[in-house]
Amino acid sequence: MSDFDYDLFVIGAGSGGVRASRIAASHGARVAVAEEYRVGGTCVIRGCVPKKLLVYGAHFAEDIHDARKFGWDVPDCKFDWPVLRDNVLAEVDRLEGLYGQTLDNHKVTVLRTRATVAGPQKVRLADGTELTAERILIATGGWPHVPEFPGSQHAITSNEVFHLETLPKRIIIAGGGYIANEFAGIFNEFGSKVTIVNRGDTILRGYDEQIRDRLLQISMTKGIDFKFNAPFQSIEKNDDGSLTVMLEGCEPMQADAVLVAAGRVPNSRGIGLEEAGVELDDKGAIKVDERNQSSVPSIFAVGDVTDRIQLTPVAIREGQAFADTFYGGKPTVVDYQNVPSAVFSHPPIGAVGMTEAEARNKLGSVRVYTSDFRAMKNVLAGRNERALYKMIVNAATDQVVGLHMIGPDAPEILQAAAVAVKAGLTKADFDNTVALHPSMAEELVLLK
Repeated sequence: MSDFDYDLFVIGAGSGGVRASRIAASHGARVAVAEEYRVGGTCVIRGCVPKKLLVYGAHFAEDIHDARKFGWDVPDCKFDWPVLRDNVLAEVDRLEGLYGQTLDNHKVTVLRTRATVAGPQKVRLADGTELTAERILIATGGWPHVPEFPGSQHAITSNEVFHLETLPKRIIIAGGGYIANEFAGIFNEFGSKVTIVNRGDTILRGYDEQIRDRLLQISMTKGIDFKFNAPFQSIEKNDDGSLTVMLEGCEPMQADAVLVAAGRVPNSRGIGLEEAGVELDDKGAIKVDERNQSSVPSIFAVGDVTDRIQLTPVAIREGQAFADTFYGGKPTVVDYQNVPSAVFSHPPIGAVGMTEAEARNKLGSVRVYTSDFRAMKNVLAGRNERALYKMIVNAATDQVVGLHMIGPDAPEILQAAAVAVKAGLTKADFDNTVALHPSMAEELVLLK
């Protein structure tokens, strides 16, 4: 028997931590996982899952309106925020139960308490209990970043937005990334007056320029306001509960809620890492090697706390690789090339591989193919909103090195197309594939 209480102790039961715990246990390891909040982590409890359910709810606003053009006698409808909110939270509860059940079924010890690192092979629970483990895995994820300014305590983040008692009639969203644009689309469809405030001059930095410009154009057409180069100065709470927001270079603005979506930071502070000798970067991310090993040989980390690629599937892949490497006899290294991503904006974006600018900088000679069209459904509905598909090709090899899409169901289409990019297929391979007609996806094999 081992001299340690556990072979593996995991701090954080989010996507990466749960996968690592389950797989390590299935390989025969004695595993414990500590979670101070709720099993499931950011994605399940207060991130991509409940947010996607709100996105579905938001789509009904336009679908109900468009249904009339398709022959349906739809009466005027009223949106009820508490009904959707409570149904979404109930689904979160159900999923949390399933995650806990999965861990129990694999005989993982779940400790619903805060745990901190007390040494290279020791953890301390909130009640002072100390436990030992041959290896410690940190999977504490990320946390919303809220810049400090007068009145910043009156703002909410993506952690609290799912629990709003009432739907804000006016909401200001700070940030230009995917979280800001997703919630802008959600609240706009629910009938709120939405303003996105960005301290810079670009939304969705890192996405292809044409795609993000198209989202900006469509969002403005839908009634979302944008204020660029406008850092927050202050937020004051008024007697009626509303907020007065002061922005640099702008007139005072009134709002019922301010949602700060200004990025996420690694959730690494205050858990004993630096005291144990674990090296962090200037953002607080745990520095790890390709085996997810930190500067302390017995301490490892996966997911957003390492700040490599902040995506749930990446955290899951890292957790799987860690468990297979150290407990399954299958050394595995995660490949971070051509990781697909999506923005569930309104309409959504899907992307994989290099943007046009990245490809030109890296490859020099590239060919770019685009299709700018109205989806068939939008044509009949009388909606002028246009989709845009973009393919980036290495001119020297004909290899497709990037796909970027904005339009209905773009993420669903992009997932399959990402397989082709990952496999290194060529433009000729796409051209040789017979189109599936009539569909939006067929545009990918008809690009000229």
